[in-house]
Amino acid sequence: MTADAHTNRNFHWGHQRRYNDFPTFFRRKFNGRVQKISIDAGFTCPNRDGSRGTGGCTYCNNKTFKPTYCQLENSVTRQLEEGIQFFRKKYDSIKFLAYFQAYSNTYAPVEGLRKLYDEALAYPGVTGLVIATRPDCLNNEVLDYLQELSEKYYVMVELGIESVLERTLKAINRGHAWEESVRALEETSRRGIHNCAHMILGLPGESREEILEQADVISRLPVGNLKLHQLQIHKGTIMAKQYAGTPDMFHLFSVKEYRELVVDYLERLNPQIILERFVSSAPDDLLIAPRWGMKNFEFVAKVEKRLKERDTWQGRLFKKG
Repeated sequence: MTADAHTNRNFHWGHQRRYNDFPTFFRRKFNGRVQKISIDAGFTCPNRDGSRGTGGCTYCNNKTFKPTYCQLENSVTRQLEEGIQFFRKKYDSIKFLAYFQAYSNTYAPVEGLRKLYDEALAYPGVTGLVIATRPDCLNNEVLDYLQELSEKYYVMVELGIESVLERTLKAINRGHAWEESVRALEETSRRGIHNCAHMILGLPGESREEILEQADVISRLPVGNLKLHQLQIHKGTIMAKQYAGTPDMFHLFSVKEYRELVVDYLERLNPQIILERFVSSAPDDLLIAPRWGMKNFEFVAKVEKRLKERDTWQGRLFKKG
């Protein structure tokens, strides 16, 4: 079938874009625009406080994705208020999801989680929660509570998985094993809790073929949404020190190279999985490399153009079983 023939047909996900994109899915689900409002609720991580390790993940600097209104000294309500005011100036009719984003947002007793989540859900216009966390921060008690919430609200658990390879997880000081990621995905799915897997492409020591095999592994698991990020080196991280001392251990993609990798990855990916994003954009003053100087929407346009040029689409090479 030619590219022109594909132009006017819907793909598996019910529209003409060549991948199962998140904005379209969300507009249909909520019958309108939905915006995440980031919240810093003061959590930490088990590989920072000594429970599983210290120092945190080698790539991690939480300042790279925190909006200016997202300040720990402000209450959950105050952070929501400031974030919602910002977006209401841009859009007349909009719904909101409280996005507990900084560090591991289920790493606390259920009583503490209930207080924070209830405060967010009580704010006018908030219709659900997005909760960023680690696979090893979802014990059965927390999962039971999230299942309870999911019966009343939209709840998405965003899992920092990053890699499917044990050697990589150890090298970047994740502090958890791959089997814990599998359990977290399976348990959230089984309990009717929406999930999102967060993966970094280009971590040190991973070959191109291993990255593409990752798409096969992820495709066999009950993954609802997927976030892909290119590896970036951020100031103030262990990885920044490694990059300065041993730059040869890193392969940082050019825009063209990463675009081709993403298209190849999409071809092998289960078409049921919803793509939230392909790239990460750190603030310029915190970014060391690679310095693309490109917005997320600009890279998305390049991916969509390349999918059309190659007459391919998400799941074209996906193999069940």
